[in-house]
Amino acid sequence: MSAELISILVLVVVFVIATTRSINMGALAFAAAFAVGELAADLDADGIFAGFPGDLFVVLVGVTYLFAIARANGTTDWLVHASIRLVRGRIALIPWVMFVITGALTAIGAVSPAAVAIVAPIALSFAAQYGISPLLMGAMVVHGAQGGGFSPISIYGSIVNGIVERENLPGNEIALFLASLVVNLLIAGVVFVLFGGLKLGGRDTGEESKPAAREAGSGLDPAKIATLAALVALVVAVLGFDLDAGLSAITLAVILSAFWPESSRKAVGEIAWSSVLLICGVLTYVGVLEEMGTIDWAGEGVSDIGVPLLAALLLCYIGAIVSAFASSVGIMGALIPLAVPFLAQGEIGAVGMIAALAVSATVVDVSPFSTNGALVLAAAPDVDRERFFRQLMVYGGIVVAVVPAAVWLALVVPGFG
Repeated sequence: MSAELISILVLVVVFVIATTRSINMGALAFAAAFAVGELAADLDADGIFAGFPGDLFVVLVGVTYLFAIARANGTTDWLVHASIRLVRGRIALIPWVMFVITGALTAIGAVSPAAVAIVAPIALSFAAQYGISPLLMGAMVVHGAQGGGFSPISIYGSIVNGIVERENLPGNEIALFLASLVVNLLIAGVVFVLFGGLKLGGRDTGEESKPAAREAGSGLDPAKIATLAALVALVVAVLGFDLDAGLSAITLAVILSAFWPESSRKAVGEIAWSSVLLICGVLTYVGVLEEMGTIDWAGEGVSDIGVPLLAALLLCYIGAIVSAFASSVGIMGALIPLAVPFLAQGEIGAVGMIAALAVSATVVDVSPFSTNGALVLAAAPDVDRERFFRQLMVYGGIVVAVVPAAVWLALVVPGFG
């Protein structure tokens, strides 16, 4: 049995044990990374730790730390009551507002995880306040981010269009953008219906009839004003100056803690440490898979298939499955070149294939193992995190199972491009 196949089977065992026993999947994944890395891949500790997602660790810690402070001093409550006036108290519109805001941020150039890091804590505070399903709200935020994520001026769009140009493939920037926008909009509509969105139609917040709520919405004090300024500074730092969201958030959190230690004292304990362990452990194991060539091994095996349409479908599924645990951009950068040989044969339309790969590799980012899904999991207040994690995992699994085949049928089979 090859080392690559062993590494895949071990990953399956990790999932089975974690779902049947009360063991943090991240801790299991760290142990698996050590065992597989040392015994099957001949990696030393440095090689194993090469896959540790240090940037994601800081994002998760920094963003949840900053918003824990915001919850402790009442800033998120103030935001909820102030922002609800945008939808005139109509609760059913709140998830769609979050979809549009996150999509607009990514469309104008925000990296998808940065946009989710900014919007998800606020959106999920709304969900907790008004009895909206956290799965519905989290999915709307992530799909909004991916819906705008392939505009011609976006980060994802620029990267994919650059790869297409480098590989001398025919491309269509608008078709790529619209494919992602339409797919994510359709999924958002389905999620809205299935997870209780229609039931929200007859409800409103009743803000106008609640003096206490109006008082809470207007009760600004120096700590809240400083926290709001910190949140604006986070947006400006990430979108305006392309600074790291995690480092920016943790710096702002430390500054707030220095001035208001009383309300910030418990915030460190409210960082989503179990989610941090889970996500970092799984991604470290995925890093071992990449280091030992398992990802390339699977991709090359697919590209050697003699039936172009079947190879295209399998590449879409590989993109979706791997991206659910790893960098979407990295997967696109690897899969598009792998598709070049059979795209060159002319039997598969390049524009449709590239759009299908891009959508398959990003629409699954609601998985709790991806950066966006991890941010949603970490940002949800007052939830059973284990239960919410399982919900995100099941939902992500359904998306992985259904969407690649759907976009393959819609974009690849007709031969667009």
